[in-house]
Amino acid sequence: MKIFRYVSILSFLFISGFSLTAQDIHFSQFYMSPLNLNPALTGVSNCTGRVIANFRNQWSPVLKSGAYNTFSMSYDQKMPVGRYDYFGIGGTFWGDVAGTHNYGTMQGKISASYAKQMGGYRKKAHFLVIGAEGGLARRGLDTDKFNFPDEDNNLFETVPNPHFFFGDVSAGLLWWSILDEYTNFYVGAAFQHLNQANQAFKRSLVDSTGAVIRTINNSQGLYTKVTIHGGASFEIQPRIAVLPYFVTFLQGPHVQVNLGTALRFALGNSRLNNQGFQVGAWYRFGTQYESKLHSDAVIITAKFDYENFGVGLSYDANISALRNASKINNGLELSVIYNICGPEHRGIYCPKF
Repeated sequence: MKIFRYVSILSFLFISGFSLTAQDIHFSQFYMSPLNLNPALTGVSNCTGRVIANFRNQWSPVLKSGAYNTFSMSYDQKMPVGRYDYFGIGGTFWGDVAGTHNYGTMQGKISASYAKQMGGYRKKAHFLVIGAEGGLARRGLDTDKFNFPDEDNNLFETVPNPHFFFGDVSAGLLWWSILDEYTNFYVGAAFQHLNQANQAFKRSLVDSTGAVIRTINNSQGLYTKVTIHGGASFEIQPRIAVLPYFVTFLQGPHVQVNLGTALRFALGNSRLNNQGFQVGAWYRFGTQYESKLHSDAVIITAKFDYENFGVGLSYDANISALRNASKINNGLELSVIYNICGPEHRGIYCPKF
């Protein structure tokens, strides 16, 4: 197990930090992290504003203290434009760290969207939304006692500047339709890392005395990521609704697909689900070694809504080839949302996430 752990950590650092074929952060409860999913989801809410926090812990059974930890916090709100349209604005701050050398990224970004009604009225409408975002990120690692030996020349590779900043630009589209107070669907696409910022660390080749023999400057742009996602909500009987979702991430040689559904049970006196409980199951699969599709995880989720608050919890059960090392355990995730609802004189029934 110690050997496996060592190889796993070194492989992660080498591949992510130097070859740069790593994927972005992701949440199993992607529907509870809308601004990280698609900037066009900014302001798409039944309330005036919302605050969302997410936390994910992954691979702790294998990597122990070097496990992946990801957090995100966001705020967004909508503002009326004209009679039916909306302008959305929001901000997100997220961080991700993994491995014994704390390889990680922190990013702050601002997003905006415009929702144009394409037809209908309050209780039955169709909207097209365009969104964009820009951000600044910091990526780095802890280089204490960190080097790669070159056995042929008795030299070592080091990372003299282990932290760097880069800009990030994304855009997205969303179509959503409200068929009645209890039925809606949506589909969207996002195009992230459009500027393909350089992700390479500058490395130095040094001898045993620490003298720099040669500096290695690599250039490797961050792969543009295409996200395609959709979902729906419809009642199968009063106070019980089905919520199917899917999301597909395409980034460089990587493909990841999440699909599944949840059942929502309305509580209290309202069928509009301002009080309710939902449970769901998901299946995630993707590429392995850049070519072969493989099963990754089965995800069990639960969410409780009470008035303006929502709390979601999910657990990833690993079913990939790594399950022997992870003992099927994989990721635990917690999401919290607070909706800021004020008087809405011309509100539209947006999709409920």
